[in-house]
Amino acid sequence: MPKKSSTAPSREQERSINKCKSDELLAVAPEKSKHIGIAADHGGYELKEYLAIKLRNAGYEVIDFGDRRPKADDDYSDFIVPLARAVAGGTVERGIGICGSGVGAAVCANKVSGVRACLIHENFSARQGVEDDDLNVICFGGLVVSHALAWELTQTFLAARFKGAERFRRRLAKVAQLESKTQTIATDTLRAKPNSNSYCAPLPPHQMTIQEAESVWRNEGDPN
Repeated sequence: MPKKSSTAPSREQERSINKCKSDELLAVAPEKSKHIGIAADHGGYELKEYLAIKLRNAGYEVIDFGDRRPKADDDYSDFIVPLARAVAGGTVERGIGICGSGVGAAVCANKVSGVRACLIHENFSARQGVEDDDLNVICFGGLVVSHALAWELTQTFLAARFKGAERFRRRLAKVAQLESKTQTIATDTLRAKPNSNSYCAPLPPHQMTIQEAESVWRNEGDPN
């Protein structure tokens, strides 16, 4: 029988090479100026606290949009929308939204123009979502994904960069155009409402500006 080539890596060496590549990805040092926003309701509170600590220890500036303490009757929209607005407005560069399943957080964040959010529980989409679709908010299910996996996916998400290929920009431009049309329709609908005998309720927390939400936090400590 022919001798096995001494230059071919053994299975142990292959495992070591693959592990090194994975470690290199997870050890990508963040830019010290990078600001990350994070928000969660009661279903994602524990994971939010865990990720916030990990991010700060890794050198990121973290802005916590709440909830500030776990409350079973809180609503994810009260925290996810201010986070999404901060991402869209450039106050933070990327965001992490968490609820029990992650579905509500993703649905809610995507209602804010300029936000591209997705529920992600595996590495391929965490990377490709940024590279191809310029994903700027990643969403997790606090009752679904483990802390360790969520941290791994967060690092993958933050290390990825938008490739900027023409086809990707073309597709995103179509999405932006759709957002613009939706906003125009909503504005026209509001203007068409009669002023007489109409009841105008106060803005709920999920429709507040970032400044309004922050004011509520300072004065009342709870947007509910």
